[in-house]
Amino acid sequence: MKMSLRTGAAGLLLALGGLTQSPALHAQEARSPLIPTEDAWELTLAPYAYHFSRNPDHRDVYLIGLERHYASNWLWGGAYFSNSFGQDSGTAYVGYMWNNLFDVPALYVKLVAGIMYGYVEPYEDKVPFNKNGWSPVLIPAVGWRFTPKDSVQVSLLGSAGLLFSYNRRF
Repeated sequence: MKMSLRTGAAGLLLALGGLTQSPALHAQEARSPLIPTEDAWELTLAPYAYHFSRNPDHRDVYLIGLERHYASNWLWGGAYFSNSFGQDSGTAYVGYMWNNLFDVPALYVKLVAGIMYGYVEPYEDKVPFNKNGWSPVLIPAVGWRFTPKDSVQVSLLGSAGLLFSYNRRF
């Protein structure tokens, strides 16, 4: 059996991702079980954010969120979090998810847009377009599915940093 470069690279990425229970990925195989096909809820837990710059006012960041995912790849959700300055904050958003990135079933990209509240005095100037604590958000993320229900994700928080999360579908 001849293995293409694309199939071999995808198989290597799957093996490195801890998916040893899956057979090698072949281009002619049906849709991967890692790619969601049904509506589901997803819980997000983010215990850490990396800041691109150091600021003595920065505090530990954590987030808990809940999203509703649809088979059409659209989603909506919300999250409660402690922002970079220790202020209680929240967000509500809609988004879209692109699965099977570069023909790798475990790899996906997500983009969400919505509204956020929480950056208030004296940190209201730390996010763009903030008005009385309210500001728009646009957050891209890249994720890796370990199982059909478990994934990890890295979200880009504008020019401020990266948010690392664990996601669980149910």
